[in-house]
Amino acid sequence: MKRKHIISFIVLSFVLVFTSACGNGDKEQQADKQSKAEDNTENTVEELQLPKAALQKLDSGEDVKALQHALKEIGYDIKDNGEFDAATVWAITDLQMQKDLPLTGIYEQETAKVVKQLVEDASDFEPGKELPAKAEPATTDSGTNVIANPYEQLVLVNKENALPADYTPTDLVVPDINYPFTEDLPKKKVRKIAATAIEDLFAAADKAGLELFAQSGYRSYDRQETVFASNVQSLGEEQANQVSARPGESEHQTGLTMDVTSRDVGFQLNEEFAETDEGKWLAENAAKYGFIIRFPKGKEEITQYQYEPWHIRYVGKKAAKEITENDLTLEEYLTAE
Repeated sequence: MKRKHIISFIVLSFVLVFTSACGNGDKEQQADKQSKAEDNTENTVEELQLPKAALQKLDSGEDVKALQHALKEIGYDIKDNGEFDAATVWAITDLQMQKDLPLTGIYEQETAKVVKQLVEDASDFEPGKELPAKAEPATTDSGTNVIANPYEQLVLVNKENALPADYTPTDLVVPDINYPFTEDLPKKKVRKIAATAIEDLFAAADKAGLELFAQSGYRSYDRQETVFASNVQSLGEEQANQVSARPGESEHQTGLTMDVTSRDVGFQLNEEFAETDEGKWLAENAAKYGFIIRFPKGKEEITQYQYEPWHIRYVGKKAAKEITENDLTLEEYLTAE
């Protein structure tokens, strides 16, 4: 009997040891899997190698491809083709809208930080929530293409590309610059991303001993409708469309434009402004602050508007430099191969 008890005890002990060993093995395997999963998460963020340089429409290369890959990880349905295309601009703009960042459609330092955070954890993020991708293109009553993303800094507004009738920039502010009037009017305003730049521009002119005045900035769709109708009544529709835009087709609705004038021309908006000291200085220095003369002389067939030396448009320093140095219009810059 004792021998049987001893054998039973040995067998039972072996079973317990084996079971314990298996249990410990399972725990070790689970811990190993968890560790590998954590390592993979870290590696995913590291392997993405988010670009450090600012990127925008028309840029291309490996940095753009890395950014697109990160946006796909977050959940955006775009291609990682290495071209900063309209889909990439859309994704960046939507992300900026959701995260209360400056609305530019441009990838820069602040946006990069948010992209990195979302790659690590996008569980509560819904791509396209603020700027839904439109399945089909829309057109105005006159057949002009309606822009799907009116918020981007490089948005092209002209007689072929119109802003939505209900588009009002959400970040309009009154910059601290000179105006030839004191009334608190909407036309004093520009978008926040252009406000600091125009303040710097005016300050530089003042330092040069010149005095610029801002005559007309933001203009709503409804206001443009009134302006255009008035011009049609006095000039006829064909001539009216040479000096003003149909509602939706005016850059003033973007909040990125300002008409600039001076005392020497009685605060009027005319070609004589180009011959004033202020007008000459503006043409030579606007690009340093991210602005272009939107409708330059000799480019009327491209812009489809008369020469307007007073009309400046904010596009950012990078684009402004390239456009000005190469004597381009915004149309030429955005369609260059």
